[in-house]
Formats: sequence, C-alpha cells, structure tokens
Amino acid sequence: MIDKKTNIAEKLRQKVLLNPEDIGDLDSVPTGDMPGDKVKIGPQHIQKSLVIFPRLLELLIPVLESNPHQRAVVVVCGGSGVGKSEIASLISLYLNRMGLGSYTLSGDNYPHRIPKYNDAERLRVFRQSGISGLIAQGQYLEGRAAVIKELQLAGNDSNPECAKTYPWLSLYQSAGRNGLKNYLGTPNEIDFRELSGIVSQFKNGASNIFLKRMGREETELWYEAVDFREKNILVIEWTHGNNHNLQGVDIPVLLNSTPQETLEHRRSRNRDGATDSPFTTMVLAIEQDMLAAQARNAKLILSKSGEIQDYADYVKLTAQEQA
Repeated sequence: MIDKKTNIAEKLRQKVLLNPEDIGDLDSVPTGDMPGDKVKIGPQHIQKSLVIFPRLLELLIPVLESNPHQRAVVVVCGGSGVGKSEIASLISLYLNRMGLGSYTLSGDNYPHRIPKYNDAERLRVFRQSGISGLIAQGQYLEGRAAVIKELQLAGNDSNPECAKTYPWLSLYQSAGRNGLKNYLGTPNEIDFRELSGIVSQFKNGASNIFLKRMGREETELWYEAVDFREKNILVIEWTHGNNHNLQGVDIPVLLNSTPQETLEHRRSRNRDGATDSPFTTMVLAIEQDMLAAQARNAKLILSKSGEIQDYADYVKLTAQEQA
C-alpha cells in the first residue's frame, strides 16, 4: 500500500507542464465562495497564475510533508480588485487536476458587518474622527459644522480639493484618515478569530467545517457545511490574508499593484456604487499602505508585470512608484 504522505509529495515533485489552452472553458472554472462575487478570468490572470504555480509547488512540499494530515493553507492577497479571486481559482484548479484536493475560500465573508453596514461604519469612523480632530485642535469653530454637513451630503468631505477652499478641512481629513487606519483591516472590522479557527480546524484534519456566507442584505448571512475529507490545500483569497491577525497561514502570495490599477479593476467589476469617490480612493490608498507594511512576510511576491520578485525589489519598485 502506498503511503498517502509519500504519494502527495511525489505528485508535488512531478514536472507539471501547464498551457493556457489546457485550462478549457474559463466560465466553468470553479471560483471562491463569496455570494454574488463577479469573477471574470482573463488571459492576464492565466499568465500570472502559471508564473506562480511552479514556485508554489516547491514551497508546498515541505509544508505538506510536515503536517500530519498532509494539509497546507495558501493565501493570495493584494489590493482590492487586483485579481486575487481569479488567480486563486486557477491555482485551485491546477491543484485539483494534479489530484491534490483544493478549496478556494473568500476572506470577504468574514467582516463583522455585511458590506453596506461596513461601508457605513467606515464612513462613520472617518467622520467622527475628523470632527474629534478639529475639536482637539480648537478648530471646530462656529459655522464650520454647517460646512462639514454640506460637504458630507455631497460626499466631498474627504476630497482634498475642498481643503483648498477650506484650509481647516485638512485637519478634519487628516484626523479622519488616522481614525480610518485604526479600523480598516483590524479586528474592529474583521473577525480574524473566526477565520483563524477555520484554518486551525482544516490543518488539524477536520472532515467538515461550517463556512460563513455573506451577501449584501441582512437576510443574506448563513453557514454551509463543507466537506474537506479529500482536500489537501485551502486557498484563501483576501486583501488582508497577510495580516498578522490571521493565524496559521503557511504560504502568503502577494499580488502587487498600484492604487490606480486597483481602482480600474474595481471599476471594471463594479464592486461598489461609489468606485470613483474621494472616500473610496482614500480607503484604497490606506489598504495599499497596509499591504506594503505586511509584504515582508509574503513567501511569493508577483510584480505588476507578472514576474516573481524578492522583497528588496518590491521595496525598491514601490519607492520608485511613489516618488
């Protein structure tokens, strides 16, 4: 009888030759488990996934060999809309075709609030922090509350252009941004404990795990029992997958992008109703700073041009883009 651990290791050591034409119908590729998510796999996603996959197999060998249940957890992270869902789905497809069971999980199912309430909470945090900042600096003067309300109603209180007309608004925006940084991607926004628990269950050999499903309405929140008996790899696609609050990840893969590229991806996928708003632009910029701060922990970093780069090159290129 062939030892299961040895058999898995041999599968990983095989020379896997993948060609774009072997993938088949792109619309039939199984994708992540976020309800209603629009995942559209294109040639650029295939190209990048084929660069990542051989290196990923090399990293998986020692992880699977060391786990008593021959299981590993991979995260595909990066800016919102950079292609995490598509590339994670392709990685799972390749692994499954090798005979290594893989499941794609969307981390977007694990904030504390459904999307519309989370969006509202983000805005509340920004605005409350902005006003508190003005008060702390003695700048919440008579008449300014009315101006702030007018700007808020127009969705322009986070617009830096408006600070040219109202210079004191820069204090409001700076304090609001700092408040938002203490909310986005933190345990205040995301239930890292629940998702870390799922990772732990998986790596400890659980046969069935209840996974969360989150839509956009109050009644669209439920759990499904997923059969993991034949699964060796859990692939999590998520902006915050490289966050230190998520415990148990074996191989974080970072997809690099600029905020401008991220905005274009969101626009093409229609991720929200205010894609071009100053507030969304601020959120994406904060997310990008978070990803840069966490990049050192990534095992693989893929550049925007689709090449594997080390952390030193990532830092150098990021600095050049921001110059």
